Amino acid sequence: MTRRPRAVVVVTGSELVRGERTDRNGPFLAGEALRYGLEPARITIVGDAPAELEAALREALKADACLVSGGLGPTHDDRTVELLARAAGMELVVDEALEREIESISRAVAERLRRPYADFAPGVTKQARRPVSAVSIGLAGTAPGLVFRAPTGCVVVVLPGPPGELRRLWPNAVASEPMRELLDGTRPPGRRVLRLFGVSESAVARALEGAGGDGEGVEATICAREFEIHVDLMVEPGAEARAEALDLALAERLEQWLFARDERRVEELVLSLAAARGLRLATAESCTGGMVAARLTDVPGSSASFLGGIVAYADDVKRTELGVPDELLAEHGAVSAEAAAAMAEGARERLGADVAVAVTGIAGPGGGTPEKPVGLVYLHVAGPDGSLRRVLDLPGEREQIRMRATVTALHLLRALLLGSHDEAVQRPRLA
Repeated sequence: MTRRPRAVVVVTGSELVRGERTDRNGPFLAGEALRYGLEPARITIVGDAPAELEAALREALKADACLVSGGLGPTHDDRTVELLARAAGMELVVDEALEREIESISRAVAERLRRPYADFAPGVTKQARRPVSAVSIGLAGTAPGLVFRAPTGCVVVVLPGPPGELRRLWPNAVASEPMRELLDGTRPPGRRVLRLFGVSESAVARALEGAGGDGEGVEATICAREFEIHVDLMVEPGAEARAEALDLALAERLEQWLFARDERRVEELVLSLAAARGLRLATAESCTGGMVAARLTDVPGSSASFLGGIVAYADDVKRTELGVPDELLAEHGAVSAEAAAAMAEGARERLGADVAVAVTGIAGPGGGTPEKPVGLVYLHVAGPDGSLRRVLDLPGEREQIRMRATVTALHLLRALLLGSHDEAVQRPRLA
């Protein structure tokens, strides 16, 4: 197989190293590199300390492409361009045209804030400095994105840290001459996706082995994501027939747990099924606190099928807003199959929905008893064609329990909309 050019991603920012913020740029740039036919070798997250950052950049310049985010601002700790030039052994120059462009923006900002331009001037000159062969690919605020080819042959792309600004300038980087030259002749790998629910990673690994395993230009990755199992098949050019055979063999072995062959999330599938049948959806949630509704409303256009939800955390709210009878709560408790069923029916009635899903449980860390321990969750989905119920005994911390209950509720909703009563769909395996 033809070797793909290697790309190293360097994400800068001490706040990322300290754990104050989560990196979103590294995964985006690695994914984009792969999409354009590069091989993402690694993502390095490094703080603003000059020695650490220079060392990370110097190492990254050994790759075919170095994709850098952050450290392009006007302040003292924005050192990315300066240290890149030093690591690459390139002269740093002031780009006068770029300086005028940044100055124009800065003067407008100074006027709007009623501050003297002199406060901004040093930062303007600083941000107009670039390695001698670098070209600007546009501004994000006053920070320029840059592209250049280092003496090592590495194509360097420098982008701002804010994810929205980085993504806006990324197409300009791809269209630049150094990147076009690097990507000329590259072919991105093909990709096949199997998304599964209700089966364990180990069972999927055994199925992969039984199907012949990967290799011969096909790389299989098995990953547990949000209580689902995702299988990605990366296919090198020339290995399409091998990938097709492996894909079919895997799908046959895992058919009862397979719910998608593309990137659509379960909430998208639920909304699509509801729309196809002209059904309106609602939620009634206790321990998940609205997480099921949040997942549904994250999908653009969800209002076509989703009416709303009721977060009934307290028993009084279950009574008044969902109509759960006092005697039911007294006899069975708020965490029970009976309460979940009453909550679902209450949501259907009160919100005028065709189908409603209810979740009630004990997410912890406290509140559990020997009879009803932390991790006990009851789910109920009710609709015009009947209902489905599910009892979960979930391990993990509070966040994990709530997330797993949310995902299972969505899959139970999907099962009802499909008319499925398959236990494999309703009963996820953890091991």
